[in-house]
Amino acid sequence: MKIGLTYDLKTTYLQQGYSHEEVAEFDAEETIAGIENSLNELGYQTERIGNIIELANALVSGKRWDMVFNIAEGLHGIGREAQVPALLDAFRIPYVFSDPMALSLTLHKGMAKHIIKGHGIPTAAFAVVKSEKDLESIQMPFPLFIKPVAEGTGKGISQKSLVTNRQDLVQNALELLQKFGQPVLVEEFLPGREFTVGIIGTGAEAFPCGMMEVLVHGKEEEQIYSLHNKENYESTVAYSLPEKAMVDLCYEVALNSWNTLECRDGGRVDLKLDKNGVPNFIEVNPLAGLNPVHSDLPILCRLNGISYNELIGMIMQSALKRIMIQK
Repeated sequence: MKIGLTYDLKTTYLQQGYSHEEVAEFDAEETIAGIENSLNELGYQTERIGNIIELANALVSGKRWDMVFNIAEGLHGIGREAQVPALLDAFRIPYVFSDPMALSLTLHKGMAKHIIKGHGIPTAAFAVVKSEKDLESIQMPFPLFIKPVAEGTGKGISQKSLVTNRQDLVQNALELLQKFGQPVLVEEFLPGREFTVGIIGTGAEAFPCGMMEVLVHGKEEEQIYSLHNKENYESTVAYSLPEKAMVDLCYEVALNSWNTLECRDGGRVDLKLDKNGVPNFIEVNPLAGLNPVHSDLPILCRLNGISYNELIGMIMQSALKRIMIQK
């Protein structure tokens, strides 16, 4: 079986003048190599395609694949993660991971939380701010937590994200609006422990493959899981396996969230405890990072006894079974 690989290579965009933060979600060469090596060891023939422009050129030239392993994040717009899957759908080429609807919905954290809340899954009270006028109507109690509505990898999250008064809320939210050119998500701050749960599969066959607790070291200036702390996790963050009772609670919320948002094949769901110790949905990552060493999903799998090759194999088996059922 011939598998094409679609991705955004970080060095390509850095060479074009994009900033480190702008391309924080994109992948290093070692990630592409790790996926390709695992697929080859699992018996698949691979071909590197690249980003959406390179994919479009290849399709126009007549190239085709039995399936595409897609981790392309896209560069522009809230629908950027959906662009490659939409193009593949147009050419009727099957691919791994979620479809355009799920990827667009989940990238917009506000829309995802509306769906989650509507299905009775716990999530912090929130508002989506598009202008300074929207900030005037926010009546949620402080502290609040703010971040760009459609970014990942901790982009736009810093110590300024935790606000304790209206002056800081207005000032810091307006800074995010100007910098990222997109709405800002304002949430009631969840004070409890933070977890991330790995999910494999689709629909009724989806299952949690493990989870870990995320604890930022007390010595760190930023006591939140920011871009800085994610990139320097070896010195700033501790990962651990929670107690079984907590695992059971988190698995239920994570799996319900995954299926409610109709995600597919593999990814992560991030959770945080509220003041009553109830796991709350933060966000879902249907295109979770797959760096063999540094990404959260491979790390939590490793902690739970699942090798990188096993992780890639389970993702592929989910996609293959799903595609055969659709046919």
